[in-house]
Amino acid sequence: MARRPVLPVPPDPPPAADGPCPLCGRPLGTVNIDRHHLVPKSMKGREQFPIHKICHRKIHATFSERELLRAYHTWDALRDDADIRAFIDWVATKPPGFYARTFTSNKKKSR
Repeated sequence: MARRPVLPVPPDPPPAADGPCPLCGRPLGTVNIDRHHLVPKSMKGREQFPIHKICHRKIHATFSERELLRAYHTWDALRDDADIRAFIDWVATKPPGFYARTFTSNKKKSR
């Protein structure tokens, strides 16, 4: 008797991208959306959150993965950082689909 082929188990569906961005609070919209692991994936983080692409890039331009693991693994901790707070104040006036290039901070470069 021939064996049936084993079908791969589909991955869990990604979280829905509705509601506000967990970092800046603006509506997510439908374009320029990334997924962020509060605990970095390289450090065994699994849970993902939909977030604006520009917000995601700002987080990774500001902090190393080790810093994200140790001190910035919650949304409140991220928002309490002065660089991120200034970014949130700036991006608050932009539309949901807005994206601009993000540069690595000098603070992160000097580490």
